[in-house]
Amino acid sequence: MDTVTFKGLEFVPYLTREQIAEQVQRVAAEIRRDCKSENPIFLCVLNGAFMFAADLFRACQMNHAEITFIRFKSYEGTSSTGKVREIMGLSEDIEGRDVIIIEDIVDTGVTAFQLRQMLLGRNPRSVKMATLLFKPESLQLGTPPEYVGFEIPSKFIIGYGLDLDGEARNLSDIYVVK
Repeated sequence: MDTVTFKGLEFVPYLTREQIAEQVQRVAAEIRRDCKSENPIFLCVLNGAFMFAADLFRACQMNHAEITFIRFKSYEGTSSTGKVREIMGLSEDIEGRDVIIIEDIVDTGVTAFQLRQMLLGRNPRSVKMATLLFKPESLQLGTPPEYVGFEIPSKFIIGYGLDLDGEARNLSDIYVVK
C-alpha cells in the first residue's frame, strides 16, 4: 500500500483489504447470531456503503434476506454539513420486519439518527445498524451502532466505498489523510 493523492490531499495506508475482510466476517457472524427473523431486510445507505454492503450481505449467508438501497447526502469535501438530504428513499414495506441498516461510517450520528427515526415510523419489528467504521469521539446524536467493524479516530478516510467528492471509492484498502 502506497500513499495516494486526491484533490491535493495526501492519504496514507490505514486498513488493508485483509483487515476489512476479517471484520466483515466477524460482523456477519454477529448478525447471524442475533437475527432470528425469517426475512430480514438489509438497507444499504448509498453511495459509500455499497462495497461493505455487498461483502456483508454475502457473508451473512441468510437464504431469505433481502437487500435494498437508499441514498442520503451529508458530506461536502472532507466534513459533514450537519444537514441530511434524502436523495433516494425507501419503497419497500418494512412493517413487522427486522431491518439492518448498512452504513460505511458513523461519524456525528446525525444521518444515522434521522434514518432510524424515519424507519421506526414505518413500524418495523426491529432496526439495527451495521457500520464498517465508527468514530465514537465524534458521535453527537443518537446511539452507537449495534455492529461495528472498526472504531477509528476522528480523521478523514477514503477507500473501500468512502470518497472525497466522488473520488477514491474504488480503492480496495482504506487510507487516512496525512
